[in-house]
Amino acid sequence: MTKVIFLGTPEFSATVFRGLLKEGYDIIAAVTQPDKPVGRKQKLQKSPVKLIAEDEHIKLFQPAKLSGSPEVAELKELQADLIITAAYGQFLPTSFLNSAKVAAINVHGSLLPKYRGGAPIQWSLLNGDKETGITIMYMVKGMDAGDIISQEKLTIEKTDDNGSLFEKLAIVGRELLLDTIPKILSGDIKPIKQDPEKVVFSPNITKDQEHLDFTKPAETIFNQIRALSPDPGAWVMLNGQRTKLYQTEVETIDTQLPTGSIYDLGKKRLVIVAGDKKGLSIKRIQPAGKKIMDIANYMNGLGKDLKKGQQIIDEK
Repeated sequence: MTKVIFLGTPEFSATVFRGLLKEGYDIIAAVTQPDKPVGRKQKLQKSPVKLIAEDEHIKLFQPAKLSGSPEVAELKELQADLIITAAYGQFLPTSFLNSAKVAAINVHGSLLPKYRGGAPIQWSLLNGDKETGITIMYMVKGMDAGDIISQEKLTIEKTDDNGSLFEKLAIVGRELLLDTIPKILSGDIKPIKQDPEKVVFSPNITKDQEHLDFTKPAETIFNQIRALSPDPGAWVMLNGQRTKLYQTEVETIDTQLPTGSIYDLGKKRLVIVAGDKKGLSIKRIQPAGKKIMDIANYMNGLGKDLKKGQQIIDEK
């Protein structure tokens, strides 16, 4: 039976992890990030991969830093056939990668060489791409620089956000991995080297990128909102309150109102003027200290005193 060490952290990883278990691979160890403090009370939360490992009684490692740790020495001694990573969140030491008897491979959420790095799914949305996909690749010392083993494309819908695209790509990644592993084990593959001229990086999203600038075109704002929805959420100062926007639509409008002004509103409607004089219709919103709500609930409460033409978002 093929022995596997699996490394991953979020739900994307968990989907792939479950697929390997269901297919009968012998997961001899799982590695995930340390428990993370979440919420106002900073309660420690286990990663989805940790929860599966505990349920399946799989040996679990959670080093704060894998490189140079006692854990990595123990992992190398396990002599796995395959080392498989999927959104683990740390660099892996070369000596560990080389300890795999057959291969060390990664399930990456983009069509490499485009979007190497930690946030490929978010950047595909930020840039308004029409398609993305999954790459199964050999792992090497450089960031996502290994030879490509297999790829599968996926169309990005206008209705997709970060959350939905992660879910879709996790399934694509699971199925592509399960289809690719037997070919790796049998040697029936023809790896493709990445073209260095086509490399695009996708660094992790910064706090500054969470702030919406309504002087930008409506489509840019729309893409920024869906790239950060549902987590961490993109925010703007709306009517004096720090407010997160989770779902919007772009509308063609005819107006000379200033940026950040209300073009139209109603019981279930709030359209704000963007920098290119197009409208951004807000569908889901979260005022400071409140839960996420649809626009009807917002307009029935905090938004009931708003008026057409009112500038409710500062231009800067």
